[in-house]
Amino acid sequence: MTSLNEVMTTDIAVCRKEDTLYDAAVKMKEQNVGVIPVCSEDKKLHGVITDRDLVLRGYAEKRSDSAAVHEVMSNELHYESPDTTVQEAADTMAQKQIRRLPVVENGKLAGIVSLGDLSLEEKSNEAAGSALEEISERPEFH
Repeated sequence: MTSLNEVMTTDIAVCRKEDTLYDAAVKMKEQNVGVIPVCSEDKKLHGVITDRDLVLRGYAEKRSDSAAVHEVMSNELHYESPDTTVQEAADTMAQKQIRRLPVVENGKLAGIVSLGDLSLEEKSNEAAGSALEEISERPEFH
């Protein structure tokens, strides 16, 4: 079965915890992405910052664009290793309700995989579709 090592993106922009919200937003725009991993100099993963984090925890909370990334980043980390199968990654993404999953090897960021990456792999298209369906489900309100 296909592993994340075969489908993950390895050329990714990262932020440091002390970078500003503006820095993160500019990197997202330049890279045309909605998530930036937050790492130390040696690529140890500390969290991720998403476009949603910028809006909800940043600007909606009236934080300045010079506020530090660590003030709004997502600290609850979910990641997999490069040898994780595409199906296992899709299951994790569905269970944790996430669309992007960092890939960590030997304690350091090795890449990132998105639902789109999973769906490009012929054998994993069903897994990605199933994960997206579960992620996209909305709870019923009474």
